[in-house]
This record gives sequence, structure tokens and C-alpha cells, in this order.
Amino acid sequence: MRIFAPLSKPVRLIPLLFLAAIAIGTLLLLLPIAHAGPGGAPLIVALFTATSAVSVTGLITVDTATFWTPFGQAVILLLFQIGGFGIMTAAVVLGLVAGRDIRLRDRILTRVERSRLAAGNAQGVLYLALKVTLLLEGTSAVVLALRLRAVYHENWGEALWHGVFHAVSAFNNAGFSSYSDSVMRFQNDVWMLGPLMIAVIVSSLGFPVLQEIRNRPRGWRGWTIHSKITLIGTAVLLVGGFVAMLAAEWNNPGTLGPMSVGDKILNAGFLSVMPRTAGFNSVNMAALRSETLSFHYVLMFIGGGSAGTAGGIKITTFVLVMLVVWSEIRGRRDATIMGRRVETRLERQALTVVVLASMLIGTGTIILLSVTHLPLHDVLFECISAFSTVGLSTGITGRVPVSGQLVLIVLMYVGRVGTITIATALALSDGRKPYRYPKENPIVG
Repeated sequence: MRIFAPLSKPVRLIPLLFLAAIAIGTLLLLLPIAHAGPGGAPLIVALFTATSAVSVTGLITVDTATFWTPFGQAVILLLFQIGGFGIMTAAVVLGLVAGRDIRLRDRILTRVERSRLAAGNAQGVLYLALKVTLLLEGTSAVVLALRLRAVYHENWGEALWHGVFHAVSAFNNAGFSSYSDSVMRFQNDVWMLGPLMIAVIVSSLGFPVLQEIRNRPRGWRGWTIHSKITLIGTAVLLVGGFVAMLAAEWNNPGTLGPMSVGDKILNAGFLSVMPRTAGFNSVNMAALRSETLSFHYVLMFIGGGSAGTAGGIKITTFVLVMLVVWSEIRGRRDATIMGRRVETRLERQALTVVVLASMLIGTGTIILLSVTHLPLHDVLFECISAFSTVGLSTGITGRVPVSGQLVLIVLMYVGRVGTITIATALALSDGRKPYRYPKENPIVG
């Protein structure tokens, strides 16, 4: 029947699966057993938290550590584990189990990042994703739990819970913390911040890149352009962000100023890694200088690698747009990189993602400014963080009215599902028209 036609295509199924997960999570968080206080949580709080968890964002309107019971925190953990591993990935698994692989065309349409996986590689990537998830989350949880037990003298139950919660949150780039101050209490401890940074960096590369590293550990020349762009871009953003954060905050009395040189380096590195869509903070974000917030705008907007747990427009998308601009400036017909020509179709997709993302963030910023009296730099930071599923905040999330929280919910949802996925899912026809209109050349500039 045609009424069920949208469910037969992954490109239309993915947004519905995300909505279903958010709805179930909201219902579970509304239960009185999930709320630490009397009665159940307010609907908007449960909805906002569930959306933030499923979209692996980490923005919160209430304190996770005190507002939710252990049951509520467990629900949140389960939601960002599902959202991080990817309901999109689950859809591919369902197709494989059903004995019919999802068509390459439909699978590509569901990916803003255009990971360009061959049909035969899909199953291998899924297995690798599961192995990497279990290995990295397990290792991080053990290190964190042992540290919490040995140095911070938490009992074994608390140490294991906090270790697992933060390990899963870090790997999935969720940014949720079971402590009220995120990880600020550990700003001098490399054994606590280090595992979190490693988990975030590895997971933000994307599973196709991890698979290529595993299959060709010494085969840089044989790697795809996608992997090379992701690895080089990640290194540039991490190093550039570190230098920028360290320079901008070195003497800031509210952040790095009072720290030793070693702790300044550690926390500047943490500040550089977390805007890659992780959302933990080891310093007071509200005390950051304006130039540091500007660096965060860029890092959050770009995000991490494709087909992983990171958000943002993705490194490859950003690089493709820059290549188009550079080629146009130099008067070249094609955008090229590393001896390869980029297809026009991919150039248009990258431009579409950037334009749609900019429009959504701009619209959300205007709406929030109209319903609050908050300064522009805080509102813009919040909207980019929501759309890019980062979760960092200057502390205004809980001060935003319900109407503004609904705007952030939409930004988190669209940011996680993907702008092209949403646009394609709403399209009435998924085929190309069998004709072309006559050409006309409007004046540009």
C-alpha cells in the first residue's frame, strides 16, 4: 500500500527511527522512577534531554547528576549509545538480516558525508564499528574506573558507573557527564582527560577511515582521498585549535591563567578536541574570551569525520567547498585534490550541506534572540553547538524559554539526521527528470 511506501526506503526510514527513539526515550524519562524529585519530570525537560541524548549532543536544561535517578541516567546512557552507534547503521543491519542489501543509491542518499562505501563493504564496516565501539568504550571505562577508585576514593560501584558513563559518552561524542561540573574537577588529571580525548578523536575519524587504517596500516598511497582528507584535516584542526586556545587563554584568570604550564597544555588540548562534537568541558566555558568562542564556532561547525559519531558539516564537506572556491579563484574548470578531480555532483552536495546548515543556524539564532535577552555571541554559540551536536554551552541552555528550547530540539534533530537526509526524505520524487530546461546565465556579483 502506498501509505507504507515511505517506510520501504532507508532514506525515509532513518528520520522516523530517530523520532521513534526520541519518543521512547521521552516516555521513559517521564516515569517517576527516572526523576530524583517528587513525581515525574516536566514534558519539555524529558523531550529536550531525550533529543539531546539520541542526537549525541549533550546540551542539558537540568543537572544530569542531581535531577535524574540512576534509572534516568541509565536511560540517557542507552539513548546516546543508540544514537552514537547510529540508527542509520541499524537500518543497514536490518536490511542485511532480511536478506536484501540496501541499494547503494539509497544508502548514499542517507549520508550527508558521502562516505562512498561499496555495497560489499557495508557489512565489514558494521562489524568493525561494533568491535571498535566495544574495545574503546571498554578500555576507557576500565582506565577511568580504576583512576576514580585509586585516586578519588570512590567506592567500586560509583567508580564503575562513572567510568562507564563517561567512556560511552566520550566515544559517542555525546558530552553527557554524571558529574554536575562536567569534568572540571579533573582539569589537572591527564589520566582522566586523556582517555576521554583519545575516545573522542578515534570515534570522530569515522568508521570507513578506521577500516582503511586496519586494512592498509602502511598503505598511505593506496588510501582513498576521503581517508587522506579526514586524517590531514583532523590533524590540522587539532593542532590549529590547540595553538589558538593556548594563545588566547594563556593569561585568562577564569580559565588557563592560574594553571601550571603542564596543565595549561593539557586543558588547551582538551579545549581543542571537545568542539569536535564531544561536549565535555574542563574549564568554565562562560569565562572564555571572545576570540576563543570564535575559534569554537569554526571547530564546531566543521565537526569531525564522516560515517562516525561526530557531528558538524564534516571535514570532507568543508574541504570540498574550499576546493571549489579555490578552483574558481584560480579560474580552473575542475576542483582537484591529490591528483584527483572532484565530481560536480559532490561539489553541489557539499555546497548544499553548507548552505542549509548556515541557514538553519542563522534562523535558529534569530529566533532565540527574539525570545530572549541573551547576547548574540552566547546565542550563536548555543545554536552552532546544537546543530553540530557538540553539547558545549556558555551556560545559557537552562535560561532559554520553552519556545527557544523547541528551536534547539529541532536543530539537534536535524543536525544529527542530516540536512540532505531530511530534504530527500521530504521529496516526493527520488528520480531525475528526463528533460533539461534551456540554459540562462544570470549575472553573478
